[in-house]
Parts: sequence; C-alpha cells; structure tokens
Amino acid sequence: MKPTRFTVCILLLVPILLSGCTFLLHPINSTFARHSNPIAGWKVLYSRDYEKLDKAIVDDYHDYIQKLPAKARNGMGPIFFYEDGTGQHAVAIETGWNGTDWIYVLIYDKNNKRVSVVKYSPGYYMS
Repeated sequence: MKPTRFTVCILLLVPILLSGCTFLLHPINSTFARHSNPIAGWKVLYSRDYEKLDKAIVDDYHDYIQKLPAKARNGMGPIFFYEDGTGQHAVAIETGWNGTDWIYVLIYDKNNKRVSVVKYSPGYYMS
C-alpha cells in the first residue's frame, strides 16, 4: 500500500501540533495550580485604612522585605494590604524576576502576629 499525499501531510502535521501543546503538560503548571491566591475574597485596604495598621505588622513586613533575595527586592512591585473581616490582616508583596511574577503573602492573626507566609506565582512576563 502506497501512502497518499494526504496521509503524509497528516503524519507531518501531528508532531507540529503536539509540540505546541507540550507546555500545557509541563510539571511546572501543576506546581503553580496548587499555589493559588490564599487571600482571594479578602477586602483590600486603601491608604486611609492601612495607615491604621498596627506597628507590629508594619515592622514585620519591612523586616521581611529586607530578608528577601536581592533579585526579589530589585524587581519589587506594589504592596497591598488586606483584611478578612474577622480581625486577620495580610500583606501581599509583588515582585518579579527571570520572567516570573511572584507574590509573597504574609498573613497575620488577630494579635498582629505573622502566622503564615505563602509564595505563589500568578503568571509570567517577557523579560
């Protein structure tokens, strides 16, 4: 049986189409999927509100920023403040390096003590 031109075209097209989809199967995608925004649904504090944050939170997140790697500090973006309505607060520190955006979320309890730090990536950018 002699292959037809159509069969040859299909056989050449399949590897091309599959190679474009390989990133969808990359293990890094499942890593980022597990680390979604831990403070989704929390209320953003605006300047008049976050100026009232306890000094312990302000000192702690400033100290945390100073301990970040130099790459993270160089790519530092905006810092957002949140509250959940039960007395807990959070600070989200955005940064980016090597083509990946990163967000460090510092979560504080009602006593303004840091109880958790979550680092996750919301996406990528062209570097």
